[in-house]
Amino acid sequence: MSTSPPNPQSTDEELMEAYIGGNDEAFRLLFERYAPILLRLTRRHLRSDELAEEIVQQTFFRLHGARNDFRRGSKLRPWVMTIAMNLVREHWRRKKRRKTTSLEVDTQAAPEAEFMPLEIQERSKLLHEALEKLPTSQREVIELHWFQERPYAEVATIVGTSEGAVRVRAHRAYATLKQLLVSEIRGDE
Repeated sequence: MSTSPPNPQSTDEELMEAYIGGNDEAFRLLFERYAPILLRLTRRHLRSDELAEEIVQQTFFRLHGARNDFRRGSKLRPWVMTIAMNLVREHWRRKKRRKTTSLEVDTQAAPEAEFMPLEIQERSKLLHEALEKLPTSQREVIELHWFQERPYAEVATIVGTSEGAVRVRAHRAYATLKQLLVSEIRGDE
């Protein structure tokens, strides 16, 4: 068991190696790096801080349980993001099977929206509404590629498909978003 503290400047992969070797401090550093990123990502998909926090915790439980399955020489980020996105998909599949109807209206806006000028708030709201109208597979690609600034190859790994399929989804999603936003601005609906 490794007892020497890991270097905070270590790469994610070096920290994972140290954690696999028994260094608990390396796990803490990985948690500190990834928890905020995963929280932002899952919050956008779940629209609930509480659910997002639960998914992040589950992601790290799964990472812990599967730590010995991590392929040395692989990048850690896509692996962790894939775990989180699979948990989000699992949540929605379970919820869909239950067929529950919420009587509450989702009035929670993005935290930063309170401090935005009114015009930016309105644009943000229109974009959010347009994103909600996209199929889940397209919305997921847009969020990972545009908002998380992930390259298409990494997005493909996270969503479990080919890079070509991701590019097609992104192209279709961007075209649909453009149509939705233009029609909303013109007031076509």
